[in-house]
This record gives sequence, C-alpha cells and structure tokens, in this order.
Amino acid sequence: MDELIIYKKTTDIFSDTVDIIEQTQKAAYKSVDQILIIRNWLLGFRIAEEELNGAVRAQYGEKQVEELSEKLQMKFGKGFSRRSLYEYLRFYRLFPEIVHLLNAQLDSYSENKIVRTVNAQFTNISWSHYRKLMQVEDPKARSWYQKETMEQGWSVVTLQRNISSQYYYRMLKTQDLKGSICF
Repeated sequence: MDELIIYKKTTDIFSDTVDIIEQTQKAAYKSVDQILIIRNWLLGFRIAEEELNGAVRAQYGEKQVEELSEKLQMKFGKGFSRRSLYEYLRFYRLFPEIVHLLNAQLDSYSENKIVRTVNAQFTNISWSHYRKLMQVEDPKARSWYQKETMEQGWSVVTLQRNISSQYYYRMLKTQDLKGSICF
C-alpha cells in the first residue's frame, strides 16, 4: 500500500494545495480498495474453511451462508448478501495467491492465522477489476487479462470491453496465423 505523494512548491499556493488534496485522496481511495480486496479474499477464505470442516453438503452450506448473510447485513448493512458472500468465496478460489498466510510458525491447533503479507502485485488493480476478471471462466485467459490489466493500466471499462470482445482469443488467433505462415 505504498502510494507516493509528491510535494511540490510553485508560486501558486492554490494549485499546490489542490494537488496535495487530489494526490492524498487518490492514495486514500487506493488504500481503501486494497483493504477491500484483502477483506473480500479473507471472507472467501473463511467460508471455504467452513466447507472443509464438514459443511460441504449443499443444503447445509446454503443455509449457513444465508444465515451468515442475514446476520452480517443486520450488523453492517449492504454488501453482505448471499450473492456477495458467494462472490467472495469465488474470489478466494480463483485468486488463492493474493494473501499469504503465515501457518508454519503457528500452533497447528490454533484457530488464529496471521495475515503476513499481501502481494502488492495483486493489489495494483481494484476490486472492480477483480469482479470483471471473475467473469472469465478460462484460467489462462483470466490470468492473461489480469496481467495485461496490471501492466497496461486498463480501466475497468477497458477490461470489460476486452473481455466482452474476446480480445485474448483474438490475440491467440493472430499469433497462430503468424506462426502457420510458410515462406
């Protein structure tokens, strides 16, 4: 969560203060989004843990998620619907590498886990980007879109347009055509 704030002094105090405010707001939004990614991943992780502890039966699992959703919505309001909780679970399953848990140094019987690091590479894009990436079923395509989004700085709109237009597959087709040309 390293956001660089550049302080510069010019002859225009208004312009300088506007720049400070805009930079710090941008850093705050990015930090909040990074924490949102961590929260959603951890919620998905916790729900997955519950499934592994014997709650794999479909009816039991659905009822448990429904009850959890109701309790969370009563306590925190919107954002914890049944659908959202399943989205967090899917997020955890599709992107297991985002948060590394320090298990080796913990008592194996302990219920507590310590969030050690968040791989900064995976928090360079927003939760909205991840929601779009979760629409991509093909793991290779999803990984490619994720990489390109991070490297190219694609907006959410650009990412959605590229997914919708099957950009990954069109690029593969172009490479296949280039590779099959004989001279």
